[in-house]
This record gives sequence, structure tokens and C-alpha cells, in this order.
Amino acid sequence: MNYLDQIQRGVDYIEANLDQPISINAVASGAGLSQWHFQRIFKGLTGDTVKDYIRSRRLGKALDQLLNSDKKIIDIAMEADFESQESFTRAFKSAFDTTPAEYRKIGKRRPFPQKVKFDQDYLEHINKRMNTVPEIYVQKEMQLVGLRTSFFGTDSEKNNIGEKLPPLWQQFLPRLSEIKNTVGGTCYGVVRQITENSDELEYFCAIEVTALADIPVGMLAIQIPACTYAKFAHNGAVSLIDNTINYIYSTWLPRSGRRHANTTDLEFYGADYNPSSNESVMHYAIPIN
Repeated sequence: MNYLDQIQRGVDYIEANLDQPISINAVASGAGLSQWHFQRIFKGLTGDTVKDYIRSRRLGKALDQLLNSDKKIIDIAMEADFESQESFTRAFKSAFDTTPAEYRKIGKRRPFPQKVKFDQDYLEHINKRMNTVPEIYVQKEMQLVGLRTSFFGTDSEKNNIGEKLPPLWQQFLPRLSEIKNTVGGTCYGVVRQITENSDELEYFCAIEVTALADIPVGMLAIQIPACTYAKFAHNGAVSLIDNTINYIYSTWLPRSGRRHANTTDLEFYGADYNPSSNESVMHYAIPIN
């Protein structure tokens, strides 16, 4: 049995006991490793401590219960193994910048990314198909021109990415030569929320331009404001990009001490991107404060 299999056994034990007290020693025993060995390998593979992963998964379960049950907050706190409603509220506010009571009121109008459940495919992905340490850089203001659609992401019950995004790229790429004043050969996927109280997103296939002149019929101008970004490399098929995004939002961002700047996420498709190659490289960047 390899280490990934053993870590997965430990994760399975955690998932089966989220509403019970969990000792790290019991998790390690379930994986067939010593506590010290398990903790070091888990942290090395995932970037999380075992304790942080357990707490994050419990808070994610609490998000679901706050929205979809009438349980009292104190009962949700106890099930998540917090000593009191007050300690639960502190941890919840630290993670999501709102209290459990406030979140229950606003409900699905303000969705939060939940801590992804680790499985073997995900563990292999973050260790082989992405760079878990981002480049932090200041993105200058950009002018782009491209095609737009709206869609619902994988976190939504209305997820329709497969129906909306690939056809948009199929329309856009043959029309690149129509766009004047382009900068380089990098194409961008632009992702942003349409309104604060909706999980509907808008997406643009676009390329940077030096001037917004003679925009082709059916295309739009997109302004990207200057902002600090965290940029992650994604290796391999773009169909696996959700694993990279899950890591960014559910592991890196909460651990970084940064906040999402509530502006535009960017996908970069440059010279190293080849949709038919397992060696393909693209980048995903989020704006941060």
C-alpha cells in the first residue's frame, strides 16, 4: 500500500466521524501509520494539518446545516465538536467573515466555498498537476475584447459549465483575427460574479488589446482593474481545472491570511497551453487583498 492509499484511509475515517470526537492518533491508526508519520505525510501531501482539515470539513458541514435544516446553532456547534456556541461562532466568523446567524439569514444569496473532501484523485492532482505555491504579482489594468456568456459553476445546483463555456471558446478562437490591436498571443478566460446576491457568473473568452477600436460585431470590451493576484500553474487537461480551483479556494486562500478582492478571476492560455496534450500548462489567478 502506498502513502496516498494510507492517507485516503485516514481521510475516510475522518469523514465517517465528523460528528464525533476525533483523535489524530485514531486517524493515524486507521491509516496504518504512527501519528507523527501520518501528520507529516498528510501535511506534505495536502498543505493542511490534520487538525485544520477536520475543522474546515466540520465548518463546511455546518454551512450546509445552517441553510438546509432548522437545527439550533448550539446543536450544530456541538455536532461539530466545538465546546460552546461562542467558540463555534468565533471560528465560523474567522473562516467566512460572517456569523452563523447572519449566514442563515442571507442563505444562498451569498454562497461560500466549502472545504473540498479529499479523495485520491484530488490528492494526486495537487501533488502532480499544479503548483500549490502561487506567484503573487500586481496585475496592471488591462483592456480586453471578447465574447461573453453567463453560467452557473460547479458549486451551484444549476451547474451548466459544460453547456456554456466550451461552445463560447469554439465561437471565439476562429474570430481572433478580427480583433485589432492585440497584445501577444495569450488568451484569457475572465470569471466574475454578476451580482452579489446570486451564484450566477459571467465568463468572457478574450484577448488583450492596446486600444478599444473597431470592436467586432457581437464582441464586448472588458476592463480588468489593477489588483494584486495570486497565480497558480495548472498542468494537464483543462477539464481537471476544478481540482486546482478547489485547492485555491478551500485550502490556499483560508490559510494565506488573504481575502478575495471581489473582482475578476483570470485564466491564462499562453504558448504552453495545448488542449490535446497531458503536458499542457495554463494558469488560474485570483485577485487578493
